[in-house]
Amino acid sequence: MAHIDPPKSRRHTAPLVILIAIAFGLAVLFRDSLSFEALAENREVLLAYRDAHYGLSVALFIAAYTSIVAFSLPGATIATLTGGFLFATFPGALFNILGATSGACLLFLAARWGLGDWLSAKMEAGSERTQRIKRGLDENQWSMLFLMRLAPVVPFFVANLLPALLGASFHRFAISTAVGIIPGTVIYTSVGAGLGKVFEAGTTPDLGLIFEPHILLPILGLCALAILPMFLKSRSKQDA
Repeated sequence: MAHIDPPKSRRHTAPLVILIAIAFGLAVLFRDSLSFEALAENREVLLAYRDAHYGLSVALFIAAYTSIVAFSLPGATIATLTGGFLFATFPGALFNILGATSGACLLFLAARWGLGDWLSAKMEAGSERTQRIKRGLDENQWSMLFLMRLAPVVPFFVANLLPALLGASFHRFAISTAVGIIPGTVIYTSVGAGLGKVFEAGTTPDLGLIFEPHILLPILGLCALAILPMFLKSRSKQDA
């Protein structure tokens, strides 16, 4: 009996369906493990293991962070705090950026393979207005990608999926992710580096720190720099 290949659309959506199913299962399985309370309860064990196996601890931490982001599990903020708690602001921030970027790239590729080509074809075949929107995104990919990373109001998983579905190039996505998350990652990693005192006081860290004016205003300034090329390009077209 001749072998019949599954429809192309089904083959393309399979990775994304599998990813969503695994993410749901892991979210249920580890819902009580990826929390501030769990970190507080296991802090001595984690520190002891880090001291005894530093290199392996780094590798396991980056792998765990990558998995959390790739499967869009709740707990990315706790993971960032843990990176600071275990490895200090530096190199903890570096490990956090590496894990977050790796996980984001895996999710991007899964979404691109699953739906990106199909959606891109639909947009190309769509109305003239739809095509104009897509061309605008294509012309300003760097600015849009950096803006999504810098703006603290854009959920991280949205900034991972949307570029894949809108046809952004992988290398631009990877670079803008690694660079764009630096400000927020360094801030939360530094908060994590001070968790020892927080644990001793029996309190919880102030995760709203990023919205303090002295921190938020510089980030908004970076957002303005990301928008500036789009504004200048628009003005040059109007003047032409």
